[in-house]
Amino acid sequence: MDKTATLLSSLLFLFTFLTTSLSKDLCNPNDKNTLLKIKKSLNNPYHLASWNPQTDCCSWYCLECGDATVNHRVTALTIFSGQISGQIPPEVGDLPYLETLVFRKLSNLTGTIQPTIAKLKNLRMLRLSWTNLTGPIPDFISQLKNLQFLELSFNDLSGSIPSSLSLLPNILALQLSRNKLTGSIPESFGSFPGKVPDLYLSHNQLSGSIPKSLGNLDFNRIDFSRNKLEGDASMLFGANKTTWSIDLSRNMFQFDLSKVEIPNTLGVLDLNHNGITGNIPVQWTEAPLQFFNVSYNKLCGRIPNGGKLQTFDSYSYFHNKCLCGAPLDSCK
Repeated sequence: MDKTATLLSSLLFLFTFLTTSLSKDLCNPNDKNTLLKIKKSLNNPYHLASWNPQTDCCSWYCLECGDATVNHRVTALTIFSGQISGQIPPEVGDLPYLETLVFRKLSNLTGTIQPTIAKLKNLRMLRLSWTNLTGPIPDFISQLKNLQFLELSFNDLSGSIPSSLSLLPNILALQLSRNKLTGSIPESFGSFPGKVPDLYLSHNQLSGSIPKSLGNLDFNRIDFSRNKLEGDASMLFGANKTTWSIDLSRNMFQFDLSKVEIPNTLGVLDLNHNGITGNIPVQWTEAPLQFFNVSYNKLCGRIPNGGKLQTFDSYSYFHNKCLCGAPLDSCK
C-alpha cells in the first residue's frame, strides 16, 4: 500500500507540475489587453472565440508570439476568411513587436487603411487584400522601413499611387492589383534604394506612359496588365536583364517590336491587346518561354522558327496585321 500511495502521490505531483507549467501565461499583459480591445472592436466574432482572457494569448487562433528573446511579444496577427465586419481596429498599432499584419478575404471589412499602422516600425509583411477597404493608399506606409512585402490587392482603393512607396529600403514585392487606382506610375519607381521589387499594378485605371527610369531596373516580375497605359514599353526589356515574367496585356502600348531583345531568362510574356507593331525578332527563340501571347496587335512578318515559339498555338498570335508562319498560315 505504501508503494502504491507513493506512486499515486508522485503522479499527482507530476500532473500538477505539468498543468501549472502548461497554463503559464507567456503573453505580455499589454499585448493581451490590446488584443481583447481588437476583438471587441470587431464585435466579438466567433472567428476569435479562442481569445479568452483566462488563457495564454500566445495560444490564441490567428496569433504568433516571438520567443524569449522578445519576451514572447505578439509578432503576427493574421485574420483570414472569417465572418468579420467593421473596420480595421485602431488598436492594431498598439502591438509594437508586430512583424506580420494580415486582414485577408474579409468581404465585410470596410473603411480606410488604419493610420495607426504607421506605429508598427517592426512590420515586415502588410497584407490587406480581398476586402472592401476604400480610400487612398496612404503615404505613411513609406515610414515602415522594415517592410518587405506589401499587398493591397482586391480592394476598392482609389486615387494615385504614392511616389513615397519607392522610399521603402527593404521592399521585395508591391502588390496593388485589382483596385480603382488612377494616375500614372510614379517616376520614383525607377529608383528603389534596395533590391528591385516585384511590381503588380494590374486591373486598375492607370494611365499615361511608363517612366523611362524603369528601364534602368532589372525586375524579376512585372504585371501592368488591364490598365490604360500607353506609349513605349520597350525599355522594360533587355538581353542583359534577368526578368522572368512581363505582363503588359490589355493596355494601349504602341512601339516597334523589331529591335526589342528579351532576357534569356524570360518564362512569361503577355503583350496581347495593344497596338504593337513590327515583327518578332529571331533572338526571341533563345528564351525559355512557358507562356506567350502577342495576339491582337499590329505585328507583321514571319514567326521565327526554333526555340519555344512554335510550341504555342495560333491563339497566341492571331488578330495581327500580317503575321505568318507556324503555327499560323504559311507566309506567301
